[in-house]
Amino acid sequence: MPDAPALYKRVLLKLSGEALQGNDQFGINHDVISEIASEVREIHDLGVQLAIVAGGGNFFRGARAGELGIDRASADYMGMLATMINGVALQNALEKKGVHCRLISALAVQEIAEPFIPRRAIRHLEKGRVVIFAAGTGNPFFTTDTAAALRAIEIKADVLLKATKVEGVYSADPKKVKDAKRFARISYADVLAKELKVMDSTAISLSKDNGLSIKIFDINCRGNIRKAVCGDTIGTLIDRKGEGE
Repeated sequence: MPDAPALYKRVLLKLSGEALQGNDQFGINHDVISEIASEVREIHDLGVQLAIVAGGGNFFRGARAGELGIDRASADYMGMLATMINGVALQNALEKKGVHCRLISALAVQEIAEPFIPRRAIRHLEKGRVVIFAAGTGNPFFTTDTAAALRAIEIKADVLLKATKVEGVYSADPKKVKDAKRFARISYADVLAKELKVMDSTAISLSKDNGLSIKIFDINCRGNIRKAVCGDTIGTLIDRKGEGE
């Protein structure tokens, strides 16, 4: 649908750290981040106001605290710093594509990022800049999924787009269950009741309480970010009207 208009005016895109590493075992894959930047520019050129939250799992996960003998709070702060690395890399990749952007951090790192002020972030979006949110919520014990939901609500985004390595929300792990069903649309309540591991429960509950729709889709297919923004029937839509099995 190359000529389809955007369905949403303001979008928050959640990228996992793993999405940035591509097929590498660690870090950032140059070709992958360049391709993502190209797709983001296509969305930007449609006139969509776009914010991005990137995870840090390609460098470090706070959930590894136990196995490394690090207390959970310290490990989570390490994870937040990993998202800063990804944020700087995304900013650089986007600027090379001619996209003006701002890196905003929940932690004070004034040499490379602005502090998070909701009104300022919204103003950047209104001026046509892509906003990259880093350092999660700035607090331990919260995932970047929750940070994405929180920031989407704070900037009054129309939808939260979560780009993953799977095609959407399934009734079971499709890698383990051959006949697992993919939902085209499902409610927040069903996701929580069925304990579907698509986002953490805090992020789902926060979205439910504030009426924030979530679109889960596969980032590995070129053009899927644009399709999601234009309302194509890819992936899974999570909202109040969704129906489960």
